[in-house]
Parts: sequence; structure tokens; C-alpha cells
Amino acid sequence: MLSLQSLHHVAIICHDIVRSRRFYTDVLGFEVKQEVYRADRDSHKLDLALNGTYLIELFSFPDPPPRPTRPEARGLRHLAFSVTDLDAAIRELRTRNVPVEDIRTDEWTGRRFTFLRDPDDLPIELYEID
Repeated sequence: MLSLQSLHHVAIICHDIVRSRRFYTDVLGFEVKQEVYRADRDSHKLDLALNGTYLIELFSFPDPPPRPTRPEARGLRHLAFSVTDLDAAIRELRTRNVPVEDIRTDEWTGRRFTFLRDPDDLPIELYEID
């Protein structure tokens, strides 16, 4: 039997590395652990950590095709991050002019959540925990 230990990271391809770096670091609070530029691919790669834990590889490539969003396509549906105060998180995002959907309640857990989108339209969920 395969013995997976945990999720190691999620890889995301962005269109504009400067804009996406600003969003993931300044808005969401990730820190850049390492940055690599691959001249042969004209590609940047940022290793991003949250609270010291490496979570995201953020890549840029020249002219990547847009992400199909609607109707939903196969593959990654969204990223979800836990927050302890959803209202405070929404207030902070709105002060940074980041559009946030209305709060919804998970019918199975009773927990509140909302969605926003990164600069390349990738859905990001904020899910309130204790």
C-alpha cells in the first residue's frame, strides 16, 4: 500500500509573476523562501511558505493559456486556507481592494466560508475554524 505522509506543495502557473508575487506575499501573507529564474524557459519559480511551512510553487511562463473557470473544468477546483476570524480576513482583503464573495455556511459542518480569486482567476476559499 502507498504510504503518503502529507501534502508537500501545490504548483500554480501565473501570467504576471510580479503581480502574483505581490498578491501571495502582500495580500495573503506568504513568504518567499527561494526564487529561481530559468533562462532556457523564460520562467520564474517562487517557493512560497505560510507560517514557515512550504506550500506553493508559483511559476511564470510566457503566454500561458487562461484557466477555464466556468463551466468548471477537470483538475484543481480551488485552494482553501483556514482562518480563525473570517470577518477580520474579509475586512483586510477589502481594504486592499480584493473582491470577496458573500459569506456562506457549510451545510455539513455549520462553518462559515467565502471565496476570492487570485490575479489569474484561481478560486481561493477562506474557511473559518476555531
